[in-house]
Amino acid sequence: MLTTHLVRIGLFGHVGRFRAVDPMRHPRASRVVCRTRRGLEVGEVLAEEPESVVGECDGTLLRRVTVEDDLLLARLQRNREEALEACVRKLNEHSLEATLMDIEHLFDGQSIYFYFLGEVPPDVEAITSELSEVYETKVRFRQFSKNVVAGCGPDCGSENAVNGCGSACGSCAVSGACAATK
Repeated sequence: MLTTHLVRIGLFGHVGRFRAVDPMRHPRASRVVCRTRRGLEVGEVLAEEPESVVGECDGTLLRRVTVEDDLLLARLQRNREEALEACVRKLNEHSLEATLMDIEHLFDGQSIYFYFLGEVPPDVEAITSELSEVYETKVRFRQFSKNVVAGCGPDCGSENAVNGCGSACGSCAVSGACAATK
């Protein structure tokens, strides 16, 4: 039977209900990868929900965070700090009165969220869109995003794989494409 867990995700610590894709139970404080309506996010398990609780889930709990995921998370953190500094510079260059609080880049690399304090002038949207494009290009997350969805290449996870996959590479494990993870 599939279990449901309460997981804290996102920069602001949203707590949601996530159904595991496998019968594995994840103990409190486990770091996990979840699919939310925003994309793939890393969260922390707070508790396993009793089977008697019925309700709608906020997404799926895919798996525990791996060593490879930690390397990617470290890279995301370094690039997030660079993007934060670049955004502040752009705001100052354009003399815009906006206070940037933080930036959140989702684990799958498909979305960047810029969080501002108070009213945000319309010109800021153009700057954040430009920075999003620069940031995406610099860290090449679009290719990673494709791999997360489809695996590392044609016939991923089979003997016919073009890239020789079958060793449970991180992107294949997330997409469920790798035979070694099934």
